[in-house]
Amino acid sequence: MPKAHLDEETIERLDGLRTEDESYDEIINELIDIYEAEELTMFHGGDIE
Repeated sequence: MPKAHLDEETIERLDGLRTEDESYDEIINELIDIYEAEELTMFHGGDIE
């Protein structure tokens, strides 16, 4: 698995988004899922006839 090095400000922001004992891996995967879902919504937004 690739490793990412995060600066202190990014870690603080992630800490603000975490719930209970959620791991950094879980929160980052959730953020990626949200990003991908929004990207698909924007991409298909003009396809409605």
